[in-house]
Amino acid sequence: MFITASLLILLLASSITGSPVEVRNPPIIIPLTRRLNFSNGTVDLVQHDRARVAAFRDYNTHGRRAESIPMSFKGLDEYYSVALDVGSPPTTYDLVVDTGSAVTWIGARTPYHETGVNTGRHVEVAYGDGKGSDTSFSGTFFVNTVTLGGLTISNYELAVASTSKNLKLHDGVLGIGPRDLTVGTLTNDPPATYLTFTDWLVTAGAIGRNIVGIFFRPLTGDGDTNVGELVFGEPDYTKCTSNIVYTQATLAPRSIQTLSNHVVSVYWGIDQRITYGNTDINILLRTAGIIDTGNDFIYIASGVYLQCLWAATGATFDEQTGLLRITLRQYSALQDLKFHIGNVWSLQSRPQRPIWPYSHNHIIPGAEKDGIYFIIKSLTTRTGAGLDFIVGYTFMQRFYTVLDRDNREVGFATTSFTYAITN
Repeated sequence: MFITASLLILLLASSITGSPVEVRNPPIIIPLTRRLNFSNGTVDLVQHDRARVAAFRDYNTHGRRAESIPMSFKGLDEYYSVALDVGSPPTTYDLVVDTGSAVTWIGARTPYHETGVNTGRHVEVAYGDGKGSDTSFSGTFFVNTVTLGGLTISNYELAVASTSKNLKLHDGVLGIGPRDLTVGTLTNDPPATYLTFTDWLVTAGAIGRNIVGIFFRPLTGDGDTNVGELVFGEPDYTKCTSNIVYTQATLAPRSIQTLSNHVVSVYWGIDQRITYGNTDINILLRTAGIIDTGNDFIYIASGVYLQCLWAATGATFDEQTGLLRITLRQYSALQDLKFHIGNVWSLQSRPQRPIWPYSHNHIIPGAEKDGIYFIIKSLTTRTGAGLDFIVGYTFMQRFYTVLDRDNREVGFATTSFTYAITN
């Protein structure tokens, strides 16, 4: 959406898929909708991101294994959603797409008409800090017929909320995070894990591979619009303008998770290094972080390297927005910002693109109409704390992203919007 980049495929690349492969089942393609909440006149993206980042930090600090703490949705003003039809006759539910949780559920806004069979299995999820001040729901699993992307699926166990908190703009969540995030959500068996939506599609034979492809198209205007797609089973190669290059995900079995790697072990994590300028000033040494569909910005751990970025660009912290700001002269002097993913490849942003599009400044509280703001923010934690970066929409809206659970890999490719000047 807000970052244009050129793709440099390095000779170190070890896992490249350049063309479609033969599959047992056709992929399930689901259109996405991007929604903005203007009920308060502005969309407080910064506030929402702050709450979600705080939840990630809390998860990492406590290193919890027996209790899942998915990410916050409180104050959610912008999100990508899918339409899920449930029951017969069907009721349509608008579900937030979330890589930071693994439970799929409905009933937060549109009421559930009991057309399925009650399983008696009770579920509770406290999103965010888990202390009752954030988002949560509790309910029961029902066996239902659901329709998604034109595919009707029978006997799917769907969580239905009997109570929910702080989810008023959407009906529930489509959780596409790893299965370990279901730990602690079954009230009668907290240590247990169970199938995620993607896992269930594989088990039921609806798709042949445990893969999710994500395509976010940059938005050029406000309001509801079709802005991309989710694909289950295989990447949608028609959306890619380059090979898909894979790097090893940081997913790890619970048996070898530690306090230092816990967050990047249970979420969709990767290793990367970030440099700036023609001399490749280190902004972040190679370290681990996560990919998150619930954040707008790119977050980097605090420390000397992030300070180097501020010093190199002349950016100053803007109290009104909580973002880094530069002048027009500093903007003209910006150099490349490079994301070195794993040992495989680099994404090189064009000098003028790691900024928030000023045509959209009106949706950020406190932003001036002609202000120039960076899309890179501080995590407010020190480098080496176990979570050193979070990659949000501003990155994913320029690159096709593949989450491959079978091979524990994350893939990226350019799209027709990677180089597009749309904002």
